Amino acid sequence: MSQNTSRAVPTRTAELTYIAAAAVLITVCAWITIPTTVPFTMQTFGIFTALGLLGGRRGTWAVLVYLLLGAVGLPVFSGFGAGPGQLLGATGGYLAGFLCLALVCWLVTCFLDNSLWATALGMLLGLVVCYAFGTAWFLVFYAQTSGSVGLVTALSWCVAPFVVPDCIKIALALLISRRLRPYVKL
Repeated sequence: MSQNTSRAVPTRTAELTYIAAAAVLITVCAWITIPTTVPFTMQTFGIFTALGLLGGRRGTWAVLVYLLLGAVGLPVFSGFGAGPGQLLGATGGYLAGFLCLALVCWLVTCFLDNSLWATALGMLLGLVVCYAFGTAWFLVFYAQTSGSVGLVTALSWCVAPFVVPDCIKIALALLISRRLRPYVKL
């Protein structure tokens, strides 16, 4: 019995360490901004990589840890942002949408399997949910602060510029996570 207990402790410790490391990865990726007409970060790449490496459950925990760190004031969000103001601001819906993205990916891989195609499908469907949640939040926020804006306009501002880069991030995250997964001992 003691042999069984001693094996469980390192596994749990390793699991928590991987989750923490994935939250750090998401943070570092959030700080990387690629300047274009509409600047974007590598934040979603960090989330996709965490989900690809750790699976849905652990990847979701990593996203939750990341969001909680930002909520309590650590500068983990894009542009070194932090605090409840970031979560409740114009793009706060996308931050909350990251958790929805992870949950959808976890759900898809639970029902299908952890294959490359199931994980890719989970990431894509999760991204759609993240876009929907974030855009709905943006519409409400923008209406309260600046006046009404149409759905098509909001989608052209908040989603359209990011679709292709986010699909590239998914492909890159899948490639990297599949190569590194054999080295992750969980």
